[in-house]
Amino acid sequence: MPIILIFFVDMRMRIPSPRMILNNMLPVVIIQSKMADLLGSILSSMEKPPTVGDKESRRKAREQAARIKKMQEDEKKKKAEFRKRMEKEVSEFIQDTKQQKRKYNPMGKIERSILHDVAEVAGLASFSFGEDEESRYVMIFKKEFAPSDDELEAYRKGEEWDPQKAEYRRRLKEQAALEEEEAACKTQKRAASPSSNYRDKYSHLIGTSSAKDAAHTLEANQAYGMVPVANKRDTRSIEQAMNEIRAKKRQKTGDEDTGAGSTSTS
Repeated sequence: MPIILIFFVDMRMRIPSPRMILNNMLPVVIIQSKMADLLGSILSSMEKPPTVGDKESRRKAREQAARIKKMQEDEKKKKAEFRKRMEKEVSEFIQDTKQQKRKYNPMGKIERSILHDVAEVAGLASFSFGEDEESRYVMIFKKEFAPSDDELEAYRKGEEWDPQKAEYRRRLKEQAALEEEEAACKTQKRAASPSSNYRDKYSHLIGTSSAKDAAHTLEANQAYGMVPVANKRDTRSIEQAMNEIRAKKRQKTGDEDTGAGSTSTS
């Protein structure tokens, strides 16, 4: 038997319009949209469950990091052992009074820097030689036997240092420098001398012997007070000179007394 539902509608109630329904639902829709965005951002920031591939890559990364760390530790250990060995050798070199210098076998850049540091701390002079990186080596010297510039130049050229040869080369250089200096002086003298002789150039005016004759016949002009050197020499003795000075003083005193007497008489 069908059920009949009867609804009684109060005509006094106001039925909402579609616009009012939309206005009432709009805030709810906006809030739901914001909540969905917030939930999406939270989910996206969360780490996804690792897959089999991610686990394998992480395991490889951890193994590689462990290998790198072990290599660094081994390298650090090797450097410490090498430094300790170099310190021992340098100490033996300093105590040995017969050795003035020591040459090491070619080594890498890091080993050379360690050896230079050890030598500097010990108060020694150290130098690296060699053109190629693989052939570069270190030599250490005691301070009292420090190498000269010529010795360092020989090592840089890859030559053995020989003091006798170096002395011979030094003498040759000095001799060459002296010869160059003499040649330069001769050149300057030649440049200073005139290209022509003025006597030959003006011989048709002054003759060939007029200047010589004039020089031989040159005499001092008495009007200008020129006195020969022989006349300027004082041939008197000291006693004669003192006697003459005293006589002049007495004469001057007598003249003054005579003048004073004549004045008083008048």
